[in-house]
Amino acid sequence: MRMLHLMSIWGKLAGAAAGLAVGGPIGALLGGFAGHFAIDRDKDDGEAAGGENQVAFTVGVIALGAKMAKADGVVTADEVNAFKDVFKVPEGEMKNVARVFNLAKQDVAGYEAYADQLAGMFKDNKKLLEDILDGLFYIAGADEVMHPAEEAYLEEVAKRFGFTDTEFKYIKARHVASDKRNPYDVLEVTPEISDEDLKTHYRKLVADNHPDKLLARGVPEEFIALATEKIAAINEAYDQIAKERGL
Repeated sequence: MRMLHLMSIWGKLAGAAAGLAVGGPIGALLGGFAGHFAIDRDKDDGEAAGGENQVAFTVGVIALGAKMAKADGVVTADEVNAFKDVFKVPEGEMKNVARVFNLAKQDVAGYEAYADQLAGMFKDNKKLLEDILDGLFYIAGADEVMHPAEEAYLEEVAKRFGFTDTEFKYIKARHVASDKRNPYDVLEVTPEISDEDLKTHYRKLVADNHPDKLLARGVPEEFIALATEKIAAINEAYDQIAKERGL
């Protein structure tokens, strides 16, 4: 039963070009690979309502992830494996996913076109744009080296998504090595915050990144592992500050 859930997003991608109103570069990329997948006609998970968000989210991470993997000039095995890990790809779909990744990598459309389309689609769903950036950071850090070209790429994508320099700094803070993290940046606050406000803000961050919240805003089930990693970074940062403050 679990494998059916894991494969659901690939079924949605298969039918997306015809069944969802996704145009622009994302729609064009969908048209290029939709035929590689068997269409999943099972609609019992409410996909009609959130399907377009899930498809756009997934294709956005595919396209931007593939182009980012080239940002440092080399696509490493670690980056490709991280891509597969982010997607929780079933064994039987590995070859198809490789085709998708390679097609996006070779696509003549620049990453800017995908970033701008996603920014327009999710202008009222900024948390989902943050989720996309988290997925891209995960892929970029897979080889344990954040190349300056990759960081510059991510910063430009973040700007196109409408994030300020400060917001980008906070997002990035969660993805550096744990011993180099600024815990206040991870929690998106400054050291001047009061103990009471810190506790309130921390509880809100944990709630906003609960897997159920991610699913509700359009993150496919296959990506929920990202929430676990994010909450772990948030908890670690809070524990560090609480210990320093004697809370």
